[in-house]
Amino acid sequence: MMSETLEAAVHVTGWERIEPWFVVRCTLESDSRNVPTSVIVKSLRAHPAGFRTDPQQVLTERAALEFVSDLGLDLAPRLFAGQQEAGVLIMEDLAPRKVLFDLIRDKDPATDEGLSAFARALAELGTGTVGRSGQYYERRSVLGPVDPQADRLRLMGWGWSETRRFCETLGVPIAGAAETEMSAVVDAVVDPGPFLAFSNGDAGANNYLVEGSDGRIIDFEFAGYRHALADAVCLYVPGPMWMTVSDPIAEGYERIYRAALSEGIAEAADDKRYGAGIAVACIAFAVERLHRFPKLDARMPGHESRRQLIWTLESAIRAAEAHSSHAHASGWLARVADSLRRRWPDVDGAFDRSAGYSLRV
Repeated sequence: MMSETLEAAVHVTGWERIEPWFVVRCTLESDSRNVPTSVIVKSLRAHPAGFRTDPQQVLTERAALEFVSDLGLDLAPRLFAGQQEAGVLIMEDLAPRKVLFDLIRDKDPATDEGLSAFARALAELGTGTVGRSGQYYERRSVLGPVDPQADRLRLMGWGWSETRRFCETLGVPIAGAAETEMSAVVDAVVDPGPFLAFSNGDAGANNYLVEGSDGRIIDFEFAGYRHALADAVCLYVPGPMWMTVSDPIAEGYERIYRAALSEGIAEAADDKRYGAGIAVACIAFAVERLHRFPKLDARMPGHESRRQLIWTLESAIRAAEAHSSHAHASGWLARVADSLRRRWPDVDGAFDRSAGYSLRV
């Protein structure tokens, strides 16, 4: 397969598993100068809980990497080959770039430069793809059925009505102005207007490899078109692997992101439009994470996933407040967070940006 793709005789001389992803680095030998010394081979997982075992993820990543390459965007690894039947992709090895998550965790001096590059890369992926959804979905549909609306709704999760019932159980039903604003959040997720752009579907420090200011976004298994500012949420709100986040306003990452995004989406330069958009994205993400409440509630006291969920809600609230947007919806989320703190007395303390990190809690 590699020999056919690289159009040269290739010999695999070694391999190693690259954590935390389900990928393998293969070292190569060849008489041809066009053959790289190593490649990354990515395949479906063999996970007992079915985590990322869907063959559709391979098709999506293949279409996404080809799409980004077609547009001339140097923001993702190059795809050398894909074998649909085996669920395998062979792509560019991005070494010696490092995982941004590791830089942040280790308090590496290169963190600031890496975060700045990350903010720009997220924006450039948006500006470079805005208005081209038809081109992407045409490519993706050749490989199999695809639902563009599902890609947008993934930001909100599939259980908004169920999440509402969870909150009623907590004694915090949503009604009145808060319900009106949450309806607007749902509408904005379904129809982002000028903010509709391409995303890898899992933006985060664990999916960005960087060396200095030269970085690449990886992991396009859930790629698709959705609200562009959904990718910026990871700068404001803790994600599954990023327990604490920077202050993107005070530390300048929001300014970097907005400046780059404004080059292709003019509305990002408008304080009101951007503020409403980032509030929508952060609130939608927090509500999606809130859908995990029954699972977390069943865990042993002291499990840090409970703290993470509360911090996620409180971080989304702060992002909305900082942009003076969606005050009623964020006020409702504050009441939900307070209710969770009372229900889980094992969760102590206010949000602490230096508290540390966790892996998929």
